[in-house]
Amino acid sequence: MKLPDGQKPFDIVEVRFKNGRKDFYHNHRELALVPGETIALDTNPGFDVGTVSMVGELVRLQLKKKAILSNTEYPKILRKTSQKDLDQWKQAYDKEHETMVKAREIASEQKLEMKISDVEYQADGSKAVFYYTAENRVDFRQLIRDYASAFHIRVEMRQIGFRQEAARVGGIGSCGRELCCTSWLSDFRSVSTSAARYQQLALNPQKLAGQCGKLKCCLNYELDTYLEAVKGFPDTSKKLHTEKGLATFMKMDIFKGFLWYAYKEDMINWIKLKADDVNEILAKNKKGEKIADLSSYALQEELKENKTVSTEIVAVEQDDINRFDAKKSNPKRRNNRNKNKARTPNSQSPRNKNAK
Repeated sequence: MKLPDGQKPFDIVEVRFKNGRKDFYHNHRELALVPGETIALDTNPGFDVGTVSMVGELVRLQLKKKAILSNTEYPKILRKTSQKDLDQWKQAYDKEHETMVKAREIASEQKLEMKISDVEYQADGSKAVFYYTAENRVDFRQLIRDYASAFHIRVEMRQIGFRQEAARVGGIGSCGRELCCTSWLSDFRSVSTSAARYQQLALNPQKLAGQCGKLKCCLNYELDTYLEAVKGFPDTSKKLHTEKGLATFMKMDIFKGFLWYAYKEDMINWIKLKADDVNEILAKNKKGEKIADLSSYALQEELKENKTVSTEIVAVEQDDINRFDAKKSNPKRRNNRNKNKARTPNSQSPRNKNAK
């Protein structure tokens, strides 16, 4: 969309770095930038390289969403990247894996309770950020000195959570696809066990936990739909009072609108009810009224029509399919063979003797 006459484009640009990390930079030179373009950024000292992810008025809305003040001082964009900048960026990127392996060895020698998850070099190779995870606070002052002397760079230690670690390392989820936090998910919302309860999922940590060891982010995807669908359902903590006895809630089918109840004396037999019927029974109980039995509201399973005919058809089809598997032998032919064997005691026939 074109801006109104006389209005300048918004001069703040969102830039994406390795593994989805994003930051905002000031386009003070008013360069014509488009998403996906690589640019050189001022890091003072040195420079870094990033990819433009968002420009224009969308960045203004993003800053408003993140509650970032308009008078904030942003680092500056130097220029569009040249081939020399890209080559230097590539050389720095190639050293990251080797540096991470060596950094883990140094941390292990010092017996620090931490894990180096990833290393990110600055494009000019003068600085590296070491991302780590730890359960407790870690004193890594000596570790920084060892890293600086081993790699001859400026060192920055940055602690991340286990979800951020899974996003940086990457992997394949239980669904068979790439992890959401690695491929497209940019923000991490808190996931609680109530999300699994609303969706009637078994609280099994092995199935509900992701590779980060926390609850899966995808538990929140359909939560709003379940919350909307469950609004018309009765309170499952309340019991149904009947003349036969108390009936306790067992399970529900949210999308079909069914609930199952069972009497306290007969917990094996579950009674299938509609959500509207349960609401009606609870309304009567609230007034002090009791129904005779839940059987008058129970839903019977629909029987298939022409059940006997269908079973006969299945039996015939099975007979037609299998009748060619084994061929039946003719008893008359078997008797003739036995008679021929009795007449010729030798195993060779007369015709074979003449042939010899």
